[in-house]
Amino acid sequence: MALRRALAAFSLPVLALAVAGCSPESPAPASSAPQASSDAVADGTFTLYSGREEELVQPLIDQFTVDTGIAVEVRYAGTTELAALLQEEGDASPADVFLSQDAGALGAVAKAGLFALLPEAVSAAVDPGFTSTDGSWVGVTGRARVLAYDSEALDADEVPASVLDLTDPAWNGQVGIAPTNASFQSFVTALRVLEGEDVAREWLDGMVANDVQTYPKNTAILEAVQAGEIQIGLINHYYWYQALAELGEDGMRARLSFPEAGDAGAIVNVTGAGLLAGASDDADALAFIEYLVSDAGQRYFVDTTYEYPLVAGLDVPDGLPALADLTNTELDLSDLDTLGDTTALLTEVGLL
Repeated sequence: MALRRALAAFSLPVLALAVAGCSPESPAPASSAPQASSDAVADGTFTLYSGREEELVQPLIDQFTVDTGIAVEVRYAGTTELAALLQEEGDASPADVFLSQDAGALGAVAKAGLFALLPEAVSAAVDPGFTSTDGSWVGVTGRARVLAYDSEALDADEVPASVLDLTDPAWNGQVGIAPTNASFQSFVTALRVLEGEDVAREWLDGMVANDVQTYPKNTAILEAVQAGEIQIGLINHYYWYQALAELGEDGMRARLSFPEAGDAGAIVNVTGAGLLAGASDDADALAFIEYLVSDAGQRYFVDTTYEYPLVAGLDVPDGLPALADLTNTELDLSDLDTLGDTTALLTEVGLL
């Protein structure tokens, strides 16, 4: 506990409704998905839909091209937007690979039957707790949900141990969230799964009533905490570490607090990638996914973006608690696929 305490878009309402409307009521049977072919064809290029920001992953994509000679045509947009677009485009999508910011969007696309099943060598590279249960997508990195807090306004022991406590009037106008962000939406989905629909709705209503401050993304939340505009912000851990690398210890007014293990606010979500069904025989697209879970791909994320590696044998970034210490054993990431229900709920309470 001492260590955890010491460590220091696009999703508009119409999009939210689009995702909800596109999600089928039940997942397509895994057996109906095509298997990535062992006779795949390489033509030296493929198309990537990336829900991860260009500044974070373009250097890795460039590294992949240098290492393999494979050119990548990238379309960048919000993860939720791209998940909806893939469902709208269906079999006509030009995308070969979907790189997602969170497991929920991957689950929604898999539920729509749009992914090919990955080879076992790829899906088995990652611990079963951080990837799909049927081989439809593979986890790439882990990112812990944390509370960034203003160390000039709060001592570490004054930060709530549970996000559920943030509806207390003491935090009126002092908490920042990013409702359009896929990671926040996955957290709300986890809250729905772990605590039930009524608790999730009550919490969101309570946050709105408590004048929660909304921002477009995690970086904006962290900047607001740094500036003393708010006292607490819900973000992913690695944004703080990126700021630390840039500003140094003395420049970090914001500090980190990890909610208690098991709390919905402490989930470890994953980024991940899936091979679109139409690219089941595309060797270049599959090579990119293999690269993401290779030592080279995993080390890039550890060294550059400070995320957790999901492949065994690699050290976590300095200063982070072990992934096993944060994992919620009661949450199956495959259950975060009800993204449409979450965005519909956020719309109903006025946050989208």
